[in-house]
Amino acid sequence: MNRTIPILGAFVASLVLAGGVFAGGAARAQGSGSATLDAVKSRGELICGVGGSIPGFALPDSQGVMRGLDADSCRVVAAAALGNAEKVKFIPLTTQNRFTALQSGEVDLLVRTTTWTLGREANLGGLFAGINFYDGTGFLVKKSSGVKSATEMNGATICVQPGTSTELAIADWFRVHNMKFTPILIDSLPELSATFVAGRCDSMSSDSSQLATFRASQPNKDDFVLLPEIISKEPLSFMVRKGDDKWFDLVRWSHFAQLTAEELGVSSKNVDELLTSSSPDIRRLLGVEGDMGKALGVDNKWAYNVIKQVGNFAEFWDRNMTVLGVQRGINALWNKGGLQYAPPIR
Repeated sequence: MNRTIPILGAFVASLVLAGGVFAGGAARAQGSGSATLDAVKSRGELICGVGGSIPGFALPDSQGVMRGLDADSCRVVAAAALGNAEKVKFIPLTTQNRFTALQSGEVDLLVRTTTWTLGREANLGGLFAGINFYDGTGFLVKKSSGVKSATEMNGATICVQPGTSTELAIADWFRVHNMKFTPILIDSLPELSATFVAGRCDSMSSDSSQLATFRASQPNKDDFVLLPEIISKEPLSFMVRKGDDKWFDLVRWSHFAQLTAEELGVSSKNVDELLTSSSPDIRRLLGVEGDMGKALGVDNKWAYNVIKQVGNFAEFWDRNMTVLGVQRGINALWNKGGLQYAPPIR
C-alpha cells in the first residue's frame, strides 16, 4: 500500500504536467509561431534597419520620407505582416553597427545593402532571406584623371567604407593583380563621397549600384566615370535573426511574391480585377484559393497587400532604380535573361 501512494502520486503529477504541456501548446498555437512576427503585430509596426544615406536604396526625400529599394523592401514585409506597408519604423544603421542592431533585437529586419556571404551567415547569428539586388564591387573615378580601367590604378588611394565586403574585395583584387593601393576608410557614405569629390582619394569603391546612383544624383554627373571592371559578387540581401524560422519564411516569400507577380503579369494597377482570374497560380498568389498566408502566420491576402501597396518587382525596381538610370541587367527575371527567380507559390 505504501508503494502504491508514490506511484499514484507520480501518475497524477504526470497528468498535471501533461495538462501544462498541452495548455502551453494551445497558447503557442494562438500565436503565429514566430516570436518576431508576434512582436511586430503586437506593436503594430515593423522596425527595419536601413542605410538612411544611400541614394536609390534608403534616403529620406524632401518630405523626410525614406525612399529607395531597401526602404521599399521593408514596406513589402510590413504589408505582408501587418496589411499596411506604411507601418514601418526605419532605423538608419552604419556598416559597423548593422549586425549588432539585428543581433540585439533593436531591429526586426536588416535591409541595408548587405552582401550575403558564408562568413556572415555562419558567424553573426543571422540568415539571409532573399536577394533584392545582384550587385558587384566597382570603381568610380573622375573623368579628368584619364583612368579608363582599374588595371591603371596601381598605387591609387581609394575611398571605401570599413567593415564591408567591398573592402575585402578590393584587397583581394589588387593582391591578385600584383598592384598596391592605399585605402581611405570612412564609415559615413556622405562623408566618403564628399572626400572623393574633394580629390582626397583617386577613386571611390563600393557596390556598382551605389556608385551609379551617386553619379546619377550629381549635377555634373558627366565628370565621373564608372570603370568597366566588376571585381566581385555582391548579392544584396535581407537578413533576419536565426532561430525564428516562421519569420524567415515570411520575409523570404514576401520577396518571392513580388517576383511571382511580375512573372504572372499582376501589378498594383490590375491586382483588383485579377481577383476574379481563373488562373490557379494567380488565385493562390492573391489568396482567393488556398491557405498560403495562414501557413506563414498572416492573412491569406498577404501577397495581395504587397502587390497592391508596393507593387510587383518591376514596379518596385522602376520606382527606385530606373529613374536613376540603373538598368535591370542580371536583376531581370529568369525568363528574361536575369537571375531573379521565385519558387512556386502552392
